[in-house]
Amino acid sequence: MSTRIAFLKGHGTENDFVIVPDPENAVDLSPAAVAALCDRRAGIGGDGLLHVVRSAAHPEARTMAAEAEWFMDYRNGDGSIAEMCGNGVRVFARYLQRAGHVSEGDIAVATRGGVKTVHIAKEGDITVGMGRALLPEGDVTVSVGGRSWPARNVNMGNPHAVAFVDDLAHAGDLLAPPPFSPAAAYPDGVNVEFVVDRGPRHVALRVHERGSGETRSCGTGACAVAVATARRDGADPGVTGTPATYTVDVPGGTLVITERPDGEIEMTGPAVIVAEGVIEPEWLESALR
Repeated sequence: MSTRIAFLKGHGTENDFVIVPDPENAVDLSPAAVAALCDRRAGIGGDGLLHVVRSAAHPEARTMAAEAEWFMDYRNGDGSIAEMCGNGVRVFARYLQRAGHVSEGDIAVATRGGVKTVHIAKEGDITVGMGRALLPEGDVTVSVGGRSWPARNVNMGNPHAVAFVDDLAHAGDLLAPPPFSPAAAYPDGVNVEFVVDRGPRHVALRVHERGSGETRSCGTGACAVAVATARRDGADPGVTGTPATYTVDVPGGTLVITERPDGEIEMTGPAVIVAEGVIEPEWLESALR
């Protein structure tokens, strides 16, 4: 990398991201480069990286180009590739708005989890159509220290294990991935949410994100938690015929999740751009040695 690379920094309920605008997919972002950029002490710092590419310019998104001009090439903080990031989609949309590529209203964003519909409201919050949840069969257990809990297996385009606990402190420090069983349930790892009740249709969570550790928020995780809680509460919209809306507190703020009777899930929350600058090529080359 011999030229300076532009970047921005943003967050959605304090789930934070390095944003690299690259419309023509000209920047080679290796896993090591992404990990260096997301390093909180030696790099810019972030839970993940949003690589902003035109769908037509990316081999994984070309088939979606007719539906969505822009592709969110999302990477975890360790450099690994992820299917989706709900908070990331909101921040991605906020960047597109800031850059003048889109305006208020409805837009489409291509992701590895499919095309997502995004609504940018005048009052500032952004709503993302997160698609439908899949609920794989089979019992799952997650553990921390000497405690274990049954967990609901929910897939939101990426895998989640949702465990209801008495106290969020029981999740421990979440520095390492919580063990789960059976191993076959999540061959590529899993995002684990620990959930407590706060009131009617109101829960709070802590999350260990696969490839990132504990984060301040997880959008797909909040959706998975709302789905799992609705099933626990006997409020499955597909059965009741009534939308189920849950307020989900995350360490970095609050998200509102609605599941409709047709199974479609919407997530509403804030998205903020906090800074922009350039990545010095000399620093990045040194970081990759």
